[in-house]
Amino acid sequence: MSSTTLDRAEQRPMTHREIMEALSGLLLVLFVAMASSTIVSTALPSIIGDLEGSQTQYTWVVTATLLTATASTPIWGKLSDLYSKKLLVQISIVVFILGSLIAGFTQNTEQLIAARAFQGLGMGGVQALVQVAIAAMIPPRERGRYNGYLGGVMALATVGGPLLGGVIVDTDALGWRWCFFIGAPVAVIALIVLQKTLHLPVLRRDDVKVDYLGATLIAAGVSVILIWVSFVDDAFGWFSWQSGAMVGGGVLLLGLAVWVESRVAEPIVPLPIVRQRTTALAIIGSLAVGMAMFGGSVFLGQYFQIGRGYSPTEAGLLMIPMMFGILVSSTVAGRAITRSGRIKPYVVAGTIILVIGFAGLSVLDHDTSLWYIGTVMAAVGVGVGMSMQNLVLVVQNTVALKDIGAASSTIAFFRSLGGTIGVSVLGAVLARRVSDSITEQLTAMGVPAGSSASGTGSLDLGALPDQIQHVVRAAYGDATGHIFLISAGVAVIGVIAAIALKPTKLRSTVDLAPERQP
Repeated sequence: MSSTTLDRAEQRPMTHREIMEALSGLLLVLFVAMASSTIVSTALPSIIGDLEGSQTQYTWVVTATLLTATASTPIWGKLSDLYSKKLLVQISIVVFILGSLIAGFTQNTEQLIAARAFQGLGMGGVQALVQVAIAAMIPPRERGRYNGYLGGVMALATVGGPLLGGVIVDTDALGWRWCFFIGAPVAVIALIVLQKTLHLPVLRRDDVKVDYLGATLIAAGVSVILIWVSFVDDAFGWFSWQSGAMVGGGVLLLGLAVWVESRVAEPIVPLPIVRQRTTALAIIGSLAVGMAMFGGSVFLGQYFQIGRGYSPTEAGLLMIPMMFGILVSSTVAGRAITRSGRIKPYVVAGTIILVIGFAGLSVLDHDTSLWYIGTVMAAVGVGVGMSMQNLVLVVQNTVALKDIGAASSTIAFFRSLGGTIGVSVLGAVLARRVSDSITEQLTAMGVPAGSSASGTGSLDLGALPDQIQHVVRAAYGDATGHIFLISAGVAVIGVIAAIALKPTKLRSTVDLAPERQP
């Protein structure tokens, strides 16, 4: 029988001023973690071009980060239910800082992918634990108002990241390596602020076993399937033995993960929580929103630079409509939810607008009007802003404080998983369509495709002749719309899940009433 004790010194509820002080540190580190992802979206074409990487490596620089963040998120969340939330936030910040510095010193794409994977461990902790800490400080009914701050910071990171990345790449005195270095000192400041301001109850339990086996099996299963997605129909065929081994192995590993999770005392992904109707539906919705948030920022940045020929700074500016939509909608919806206590209508509206935005992006080609692109990007932003954080809040409202870490990180896990799968699958589809289009156009021009394969496979367009550059830009511009059509189809599933949510009022206490706790 495990014993549970509470640090008496930290039981006193935080005042509003203390909450705002602690929130400033939490939001600062969340901004840095999110910006470290979005800052790469506009800088990545230049980074991969400079390191002489390929489209597949372009995708994996993003996927590796999301994959390790996804795999580590449930571990961070579970640990936060067992140990000091404050200490875990600080540890995750240190891991993030180290990963950022390592990424800045890499010399080739393989090293960069590995460094970004390590950085993802810290990012996963930061993104999960910030929400866990907020949930431990603020009741769900009041959290809607604070979610406006959260959404604003996320929007600012998503807006400022691409723009800052573009400016850094376009500044000769800096260069792309500063896209990774720049976040480290800000994260150190956040670490100091949190040390002084964050005071949370510490739940100490004996006989605790963290389910590292389950987390490893989940990460391995997802990794194998994503590697298969990246290379199928290129390095090997759909019905080859390699496909059978990878798909079968991935499914087997995930099946073993479910078996382990159903039997361990402290599962990484608690199946009883996942099986609840509200949580299950929120997970489905989060998968769709995850694909929206990550797929949109990654491939739109590439579209503007490679498909349209804009500079990294210009690409960052052109992505502002989507981020402005996130900022406005998350702030307005958060305050409205706090006033009414009702959350389902906003989630439903957000997912519907998300589908409309993706459907609008699905008609992109290499000469689509920028006014039109800005309008539909704003719609995508509004959809993400109204649904992303509120899907977490829906689940947090249904669980006791002792399970808040596991519940929050489970939703963050599946949202990040959606982003990981989305970036990997959409990147693979984009690479295939671009390759086919380039081959077709070069053949029509009388240029043997085999003789230029290596050249057009690189994202260093400056090394290509003008005529070939035009072919490559048109291929990327025309192929991007197709991947957003896929995103629109996935987002429809999010709408169905949101509609199926049970309407509930947000509670006005941090924890459930004693009689409702298990």
